[in-house]
Amino acid sequence: MENTLTADTPASTELEFIATLPTQLFIGGQWIDSSDGATSAVEDPSTGAVLTRVADASPADGERALAAAARSQESWALTPPRERGEILRRAFELVTARAEDFALAMTLEMGKPLAESRGEVAYGAEFLRWFSEEAVRVSGRYSTAPDGKSRLLVTKRPVGPCLFITPWNFPLAMATRKIAPAIAAGCTMVLKPANLTPLTALLFTQVLHEAGLPDGVLNVIPTTRPGEVTGPIIRDSRLRKLSFTGSTGVGQQLIADSAHQVLRTSMELGGNAPFLVFEDADLDAALDGAMVAKLRNMGEACTAANRFIVHESMVDEFSQRLASRMSELTLGRGSADGTNIGPLIDSKSRAKVDELVTDAVAGGATVLTGGKAPSGEGYFYPPTVLANVPPTARILREEVFGPVAPIVSFSSEDEAIALANRTEFGLVAYAYTRDLNRGIRLSEKVDVGMFGLNTGIVSNPAAPFGGVKQSGLGREGGTEGIEEFLETRYIGIADPS
Repeated sequence: MENTLTADTPASTELEFIATLPTQLFIGGQWIDSSDGATSAVEDPSTGAVLTRVADASPADGERALAAAARSQESWALTPPRERGEILRRAFELVTARAEDFALAMTLEMGKPLAESRGEVAYGAEFLRWFSEEAVRVSGRYSTAPDGKSRLLVTKRPVGPCLFITPWNFPLAMATRKIAPAIAAGCTMVLKPANLTPLTALLFTQVLHEAGLPDGVLNVIPTTRPGEVTGPIIRDSRLRKLSFTGSTGVGQQLIADSAHQVLRTSMELGGNAPFLVFEDADLDAALDGAMVAKLRNMGEACTAANRFIVHESMVDEFSQRLASRMSELTLGRGSADGTNIGPLIDSKSRAKVDELVTDAVAGGATVLTGGKAPSGEGYFYPPTVLANVPPTARILREEVFGPVAPIVSFSSEDEAIALANRTEFGLVAYAYTRDLNRGIRLSEKVDVGMFGLNTGIVSNPAAPFGGVKQSGLGREGGTEGIEEFLETRYIGIADPS
C-alpha cells in the first residue's frame, strides 16, 4: 500500500476539549495571566491551525515563579517523605484515570497517533509511581572512622529550588521524569515547558494541584521568550539546580550560563543512535526492533535509531524488507482512525528532514520508499528508507528527528564498532545478534550511556536514562534519578567514648 495522507478538520468535540484545558501560568498555587498580558498560539501540526492560546510568561513572571519556589523550599524539604510519596501516588492514579484526556491533548498539540500518546501516558505516569516509592528510600550512613577516633555521619538533603526546561516531543514524560524525583527528594521547582506543546504540561500541573501538592512547590511558566525569562533565573543565587532536555547546542550554552552560580546540572541532549544488525541476527526480530526504534514518535526522539549499520551478507534483504514494512504505514492526523504516522512538529523540522534526505540522495543514496513530503496542509513526511548511503552524507552525522532510516553496511565486528562510535554523541545504541559474548563485547565497546541488546526500546522508569560524550550529563529514572536532586552532607562526631 502507498503512503496515504488524511488530514481531517478537527472535530468539534476536540475543540470543545481543548477549551477545557488550563492556559494560564501557574505561580504560587494560582492560575494567572502573564504580567504583560502576552499570549502565544498553540498549533495543530496536522493542519497548521491554531488550537488555542496560552499565557506567554515575561521575565517578571519568571522572577515571581522562582521567588515562589524559594519561599516554599524550607517547608517542603521538611515534609515527611511518606507524605511526598503519597502525593506522587495520588498523581499517578489521577493521570491514569485521565489517560484519554492526556493522550488527546498530546496528540492535538504534538501530532503523534493516539495509540502512541496512550503509551506515553502509561510511561510518564510510571515515573510518578516509581518515585513515590523512592521518596521513602533516601538514606545515609553512620560509621566509625578508620582510626577509631571519631564517628562519620553522612546524610542526604534536597538540593533546593530547580529550573526544568523540557522539550516538545514527549510533553508528559519529560515533565514527570524531572518533576517526580524532585518532589520525592523535597525540591521545589520552576518548569518551563516547550512553547510548542504547553497544554499537556499545564494539564499535568492541574492534576498535581488536585493531588495535594502544596502551593509554590511547582511553578509553570510557558514562554516564547526563553532566554529573557530563564536567563535571570539561572543567574539568581536562589536557584540550585538546572535540568534540561533538548539539543546539544542549547545544552552547551546552558552549561556555560550555569557556571556563574556553580549550579548542579542535568543535561539530556542530542543523539545519533546506531542500530547494528549482525549476520547471525534473527532478522524478523531485528526488523520489528527497527520499526520501533526508528518510528516511535515519528522518529522525533533522541533515542531514535539514526544510523542502520547492517552486515553485508544481509543488508539487501534487511533494506528491502524494512522499506516494504514502512511503505505500508499511513500518514494522517493523530486522532484519525488508521493513522500510523502523524505529522512532524513544525515546518522547520520537516524542512530539516527533507534537507538531510536530499543531501544523501545527491551523494548517491538510493530511495527505497518515501523521500518526498506530500502536498497539502500539515507538516507530514513519509516513512523513508535510504540504501547505499555514502559515508560523507550529513544524515549519518546529524540527528534526523524524523521517520528516515539511512542504511550502510559493514563486514567485520571491529568495523561495526568503529562505525557506531564515529560520532560525538553517545546516548544509546541497539544491536541484534544471537551471540551472547558478542553482545557483551558490544555493550562494553560501543561508547554510549544506554545499550539495547536484541530490543528496539530501552527507556524504562526503573532504569537510569542518560548519555555520555555530547549526549549529556547525569541520569534520570531508576534509583539513580533521585540522586540528581540530593546533596550529600558529612557530619564528623567526636569519639563518644
